[in-house]
Amino acid sequence: MIVGASANADEEINFNEQIRPIFTRHCTACHGGVKAAGDVSFVNAEAVLPPDGWVVEPGDPDASIMIERIESDDPDVMMPPPDHGSKLDASEIALLRRWIEQGAQWRGHWAYETPKDPEVPSNNDAQWAKQSLDHFVLARLEAEQIAPAPQDSPERWLRRATLDVTGLPPSPTDRQEFLSDVDARGDAAYEAVADRLLNSPAYGERWASVWLDQVRYADSRGLGMDGPRSVWKYRDWVINAFNSDMPYTDFTVKQIAGDLLPDRTFDDLVATAAHRLSQSNEEGGTDDEEFRVAAVLDRVNTTWQAWQGVTFGCVQCHSHPYDPFKHEEYYKFAAFFNNTCDSDLDDDWPTVDVPVDDGDADEALDLDCKIETLNNTLWERENELIQNDQLWHPIESMTVSTNNSTKVVVDAKSNHAEYHTVDTVSRGTTITLLSDVPEGMKRITALKFTGMPLDLAKAVSDSEWGFVLSHLEARWIIPGQMDSGLIEFERVLVDEPTPHHDPQDSLDEKSKSGFAAFTRIHYPRSAAFVLKQPTEVPLDAQLQVSLRFDEFILSAFPLVARRGRIDLADNEQFTSLVSDTVDQRIELAELKEQRSKIKSTATPILKERAEEFRRPSHVFIRGLFLTKGEPVTPGTPASLPPLPDGKANRMALAEWLTSKENPLTSRVAINRVWAILFGTGLVATEEDFGTSGERPSHPDLLDHLALRFQNEHDSRFKPAIREIILSSTYRQDSAIRPELHERDQQNRLLARGPRHRLPAEIVRDQALACAGLLTEQVGGYPVRPAIPEGVWNPFASWDKWNTAEVGDPNRYRRSIYTYTKRSIPYPMFASFDSPSREFCAPRRLRSNTPLQALMMLNDQTFAECTTGLAKRMKQSGESLADQIKFGFIVVTCREPNQRELNELIALAETYDDLKNAAAMEAVASVLLNLDETLTK
Repeated sequence: MIVGASANADEEINFNEQIRPIFTRHCTACHGGVKAAGDVSFVNAEAVLPPDGWVVEPGDPDASIMIERIESDDPDVMMPPPDHGSKLDASEIALLRRWIEQGAQWRGHWAYETPKDPEVPSNNDAQWAKQSLDHFVLARLEAEQIAPAPQDSPERWLRRATLDVTGLPPSPTDRQEFLSDVDARGDAAYEAVADRLLNSPAYGERWASVWLDQVRYADSRGLGMDGPRSVWKYRDWVINAFNSDMPYTDFTVKQIAGDLLPDRTFDDLVATAAHRLSQSNEEGGTDDEEFRVAAVLDRVNTTWQAWQGVTFGCVQCHSHPYDPFKHEEYYKFAAFFNNTCDSDLDDDWPTVDVPVDDGDADEALDLDCKIETLNNTLWERENELIQNDQLWHPIESMTVSTNNSTKVVVDAKSNHAEYHTVDTVSRGTTITLLSDVPEGMKRITALKFTGMPLDLAKAVSDSEWGFVLSHLEARWIIPGQMDSGLIEFERVLVDEPTPHHDPQDSLDEKSKSGFAAFTRIHYPRSAAFVLKQPTEVPLDAQLQVSLRFDEFILSAFPLVARRGRIDLADNEQFTSLVSDTVDQRIELAELKEQRSKIKSTATPILKERAEEFRRPSHVFIRGLFLTKGEPVTPGTPASLPPLPDGKANRMALAEWLTSKENPLTSRVAINRVWAILFGTGLVATEEDFGTSGERPSHPDLLDHLALRFQNEHDSRFKPAIREIILSSTYRQDSAIRPELHERDQQNRLLARGPRHRLPAEIVRDQALACAGLLTEQVGGYPVRPAIPEGVWNPFASWDKWNTAEVGDPNRYRRSIYTYTKRSIPYPMFASFDSPSREFCAPRRLRSNTPLQALMMLNDQTFAECTTGLAKRMKQSGESLADQIKFGFIVVTCREPNQRELNELIALAETYDDLKNAAAMEAVASVLLNLDETLTK
């Protein structure tokens, strides 16, 4: 029923189709998730219906406050108030009354209810349907008294399917072989082509592009300088995942939590780069915690848009205006991503060194596993000594000085002296501590430095800038001696197994790196400096420790330990540890040396922080990260199925997303496939399956396809795509019939085949293929094809656009391999509506502008394609007619009719010399710019 139509007294009211839209249109602006005026929200049943709600009395509309208010003419009482919107019309009020009379049954929004497999309809035309989906489409058409379009010609289907599946046009040979096979075998020929296309490496390249829009893939960092980021291995992983037909469940798990998988591979780690594609800011003076938090929230929003098709980002600042998601639930979800190691840095740490040559992967992985195992074995022994308080003697009193304007004072604790800075700190600060040795200590074997936040309690939730201890120097100060005794250290032991900086650099007097809490500090951090050999404490000597902090980041933030203390040890275990592990450390160095010889690219990945360094998560009041509210733990919205087995990490999140109980994941995935093939999804608002989005044009078909995808196809895309492109629905002629021109311009009833302009990448790749220029190499470094002069002017001056010369295969790679810079989009892609990839782009909106025509006629790449196609045409036959006919088949996959052929011959003959390349290039240019060429 159309919303707003009069309610038949005998007809059961459909809440989602008839009542919820009225609430959304008239009520939720004031009584929704953002502002629940009078404690009434029409988003959730409990705020409307008894026992908690009070505005509706089920079964009795006259006793319902809601009806009283909407029927009132008193401006002080009526709803909506006169200045808040139009009054409900009579048909809407009638619907509300009938709904209440029938018991005011409240249903969840369709998208949040688990799909139930509908019965496949029976049709009057039993012969038309080729796939189960056709029965649903035909049933709708029969109900609308519309006949489906006739089947399109085989060659038109071939071009449509080839472009959709591979992003490339069929060749004249493909066409001829298919037409011959159709004559011989009928529908079996279509099936053979579908299988060939789906097994082509080009399939992964075409469909990976769709996913890269979702996860905002780019080869640059985005904000500030927008410098380059080496993340192309993730792009190749997506291509390989599609080509191998990886189940969507595995595809999801690896991207959400690949680093948490047992026996993880390079592919598992690289997959998590999906969440390292968030933007970072290299601009000087920015707070990396602000932009780290922004990246975390972007991961939340992207996960919901890409996997769930829901505008969950609204919930950052307040409860959702229309959907049953509460403000605090946003931050429970954010907690899943809040404990990764990455910060807003320009080095993209943490990274994994992925072999450039896939053939080296097994050897590299074996070495990495050996390195990790040996490193962890060593670290566990080291950390046990660091954390054993029984081995350490605290420095109880000390004096402090600095080499610059940084002010430092000493806190005299009961048994542990600490220094702390006052106000701001300066670059290049060295803090020098002078103290007595704890009473009774005759010698020392190790010294422990502990760096801490200024405010220990507050820093847990509001981190402070961290530190990098560039160099630690210790010496004895002996009365009467000018030359103090320098203490020599052998090794630095630290409290984390794989730190960002090498802590051994703290022993190098020339280093700026070393033991660090990088870049933020929440908890005290400790490092033990083990002496080369046990050292006797000289008589009457004092210990002087100099802590040099030379590192600063983002031009403005010196990384100085604002608070710190010293402990000493006299236990032989430290000396023994160093001597006992010499052979293991030599072995570790040799393994690292072997690994360094394998050419690799450092790819950013997700990595979880150690449990002892776990960040707490809080609600941000009104969405601002500086105003933290109640603490939260990882969780999902209460309106959706719960997490599996009470788990609460990213692996649990991945399992929740891929659970058969999740009502959204499969629907969103299959709807995206439908949108690519038909131009519009069954849910047109791919980005919003929620209450404010459009309802499915064919709800039962959507659920049927989603459940087939989930259960019968094992969440694999290839069988789902195969069924659709072989269906009668897809094989229809795409011509718009006059009787449907006004009634169904957008083809929502599916009474004809799909027809729309090709995406930017396919426009370019098709031209390259038609010209015989396309390089079919799969994967590899980003390439930089020709761009107009003056376009490339990046803030990051080192980021060069070095275009390959004419004839170089890298000049003609597929569009998916083009270097993607967020601040300077590739001009041709931008003209044809490709997103800049700054944020998740669930769907592309197609435009038709003069700039596109100018690009096709004047861009350097298309000029070269025109020349290439003209050469192919000249070489294809003896006569001008045969040459033009060949070119027409190349670009359209059909022969020209006589009128078309005559017009093109006439164009060529306007040139005095037909041997002149310009004559055929003029024809080639027309062919590449035909509406039929640029349209599927």
